[in-house]
Amino acid sequence: MKKLFGVLGNPIGHSMSPVMHNDLFSFYNIDAHYLPFQVKEEDLQAAVKGLKAIGVGGFNITVPHKSDIIPFLDEVDELAASIGAVNTVVNEGGRLVGYNTDGPGFLKGLQGYFPTLVGKRILVIGAGGAARAIYYTLAKEKPCKVDIANRTIATASKLSEDCPYSISSRILSLKEAEENVGEYDLIIQTTMIGMSPKIDEQPLQLNNVNKQALVCDIIYNPLETKFLQAAIIKGATIQNGIEMFVFQGALAFEKWTGFFPDVQRMRDNVLKQLGGKTC
Repeated sequence: MKKLFGVLGNPIGHSMSPVMHNDLFSFYNIDAHYLPFQVKEEDLQAAVKGLKAIGVGGFNITVPHKSDIIPFLDEVDELAASIGAVNTVVNEGGRLVGYNTDGPGFLKGLQGYFPTLVGKRILVIGAGGAARAIYYTLAKEKPCKVDIANRTIATASKLSEDCPYSISSRILSLKEAEENVGEYDLIIQTTMIGMSPKIDEQPLQLNNVNKQALVCDIIYNPLETKFLQAAIIKGATIQNGIEMFVFQGALAFEKWTGFFPDVQRMRDNVLKQLGGKTC
């Protein structure tokens, strides 16, 4: 009997996950199918109960349900619980267990540039859900520091204070981060600033960026945001959001199937889906 997987969100029509995961199921001859489910906030509990009742193999969670789903799961792993958000659910013997592969997915995408983050100086721009997942994950890797720059200082302070892992951090205004941007080895833009259709915006200037730095933007539409274009002009190395998206999906696939998939195939598939629609 074909195993069911899927993704819950609202809206959900834009999701590239079904094509990506169904291609993997076909490629590995796995008798399974992945479907998108548009679920309203008030229907989330009923949707989770229904998926559990029919024996779903697992599913992803996207906005706006990543935090709200937690009370409806049987168990949540330590990292996801500390972040306060779940993006991957696995049916483990009839129990729905929640994980967060966003931060670990981002970390895996860095390995080609930084085999280790020990001693690295890192700046995270933004203090929303994505920033939280990335910040908590990086905090466990023993970097020298992970500073947070955000428009609202109180929000960034709370993110740092809530982190259960020991990490040196400064909370900066965007102006302060702009002035000190040259001191970082890794800069991570986690906000939606610069995403299509508002492609002419960027969170801060990179005039003083270190040419040896890696500048990341978790946005992948457009593939090169104005922020990344500014980094290129200054001679820095860049990475867009495709790596995080692909690796978080690969980690979810591994939790469902027991093996890690062909990431290059996933990356090529995503780029094919985006073809010509990146701005």
